[in-house]
Amino acid sequence: MILLPFQIMIAIILDALLGDPPRWPHPVRYIALIALFLERKTRSSFRNEKVAGIVTAVLTLVSVVVVTLTLLILVKHLPPLVGDVVSILVIYTGIARQDLAKHARAVKQALSSTNMAQSRYLVSLICGRDTADLDAEGIIRATVESVAENTVDGITAPIFYAFLGGPLGIMAYKSISTLDSLFGYKNERYRNFGWLSARLDDLAAYVPSRLTGLIVPIAALIQGVSALDSFRIYRRDRLRHASPNSGHTESAFAGALGLRLGGPCSYEGILKDKPFIGDSTRLPTPHSIELSVRLMTTTTLLFFVMLAILWSLGVFVLGFCTRCGVVSSMVGV
Repeated sequence: MILLPFQIMIAIILDALLGDPPRWPHPVRYIALIALFLERKTRSSFRNEKVAGIVTAVLTLVSVVVVTLTLLILVKHLPPLVGDVVSILVIYTGIARQDLAKHARAVKQALSSTNMAQSRYLVSLICGRDTADLDAEGIIRATVESVAENTVDGITAPIFYAFLGGPLGIMAYKSISTLDSLFGYKNERYRNFGWLSARLDDLAAYVPSRLTGLIVPIAALIQGVSALDSFRIYRRDRLRHASPNSGHTESAFAGALGLRLGGPCSYEGILKDKPFIGDSTRLPTPHSIELSVRLMTTTTLLFFVMLAILWSLGVFVLGFCTRCGVVSSMVGV
């Protein structure tokens, strides 16, 4: 049997080698189909939008957990190696580092070729703001912000929940993340319906985002960018973001790269006056995007190592307590 940290390590390597092949079935697509199907059913069944949204979120999460748990129970009757392979593949589908890097570098390549129309289109694929009027600096900032935010959503949070609950943990998190991506908008259609989806995502990312924000300055030191500024801006600006979680990584990335992120931007034609994060100490260039991708990759590796050490210590302490009869005594009490 392959220990969980090694399963997660293999899954990270698979993601680095394969990314997300477009023709392969992906759990997130099926989670989205389930959620959208349930949205149609609950909206027609409940007059109260918030109730409909709560039922949709709960049923989607329960469905994903039940399906994943059933799969894991079924493979227990097969040779251990088969179970390990299934576990690794499920964890692999929940990690999206390679695809995020690929999309960001595509924006960088288009900017380097001064193809502004292509740059705006490509950055629109990884961020929610309006991109039609962005200049080169705006495109760079939007890309770096997306890399910083999705470092948690697509990489470190899934790894965190993989360590907590293996394939079941990572699929539960991906269902919550997908619900937020579909319904977690503060517009007329989803302000009430997506209430629970947004709250669940905020709660699920609370710990991973803060751990990641603290690790980014260390990654900055390794990458040769400003670790001191990364930590300084993290401490100063991490709470300026509208999201309770996104500001932790965005501020650390902004400080490391010497960029000022955030600020007023347009969503669906509506200008939102977002606060600035970071100081503009360096000129944004296409290379800033490359540096953000490298920072994301190093942060991922450090995050994995940290959790692998903590997991190993936890297993050791639990085993030691069991051998010493501490756990048995506590249960007896």
